[in-house]
Amino acid sequence: MSDPTEADGTAAGEAAEPAQPANGGTGERRVRVVLVDDHRMFRTGVQAEIGQTAVTGVEVVGEAADVDQAVTVITATRPEVVLLDVHLPGGGGVEVLRRCAPLMSDTDRPVRFLALSVSDAAEDVIGVIRGGARGYVTKTITGTDLVDSVFRVQEGDAVFSPRLAGFVLDAFASTDAPPVDEDLDRLTQREREVLRLIARGYAYKEIAKQLYISVKTVESHVSAVLRKLQLSNRHELTRWATARRLV
Repeated sequence: MSDPTEADGTAAGEAAEPAQPANGGTGERRVRVVLVDDHRMFRTGVQAEIGQTAVTGVEVVGEAADVDQAVTVITATRPEVVLLDVHLPGGGGVEVLRRCAPLMSDTDRPVRFLALSVSDAAEDVIGVIRGGARGYVTKTITGTDLVDSVFRVQEGDAVFSPRLAGFVLDAFASTDAPPVDEDLDRLTQREREVLRLIARGYAYKEIAKQLYISVKTVESHVSAVLRKLQLSNRHELTRWATARRLV
């Protein structure tokens, strides 16, 4: 395996029997994986367990031991799946997810993350899922199950160790509905449309043309929006809309 930034380590605990093919032995499926964990021995073990590409279909294309290394290697190799530890020097797995958000949202070549951690604490599970990880498994997982989990995440599935799925369901079930923005709620649907276009820098004539209304009607809507939001001009309106991510 070539490691673009070999740091202090590679993969994981004891290597038991090699993981069996995730594809029935056909060798047809392939997935490129980066291992992120600050323990070299652990990375070495995971590499030995799942990285026999001819058998498992998993090709380990990079490793990293901290947040900065992880972002560098992931950006350079663009794997399909990253096996990510939660606790890392430099800010933890959540920081890796934050800095790799553009790669996760790439519609053509998305990089997907599967947390692989010794921790089964609810706050760790919820933290990385909110950060964008597609699943969370603990280090007690078998090699065969880990290979299967990697392929499922590559395909877009969400994967959790059995007990951990309950944390996620409970957390999102108990989360209150998004708070109502009382200021925005004062506006009619048309006023909101005008607000967004004003905030994006459109001139009154352009807004009128886009919404199939008159310039005078646009002016009336803008006046109503400014009055309802207690703003003085379109510059304040733009700042208001940007702060609420309406633009």
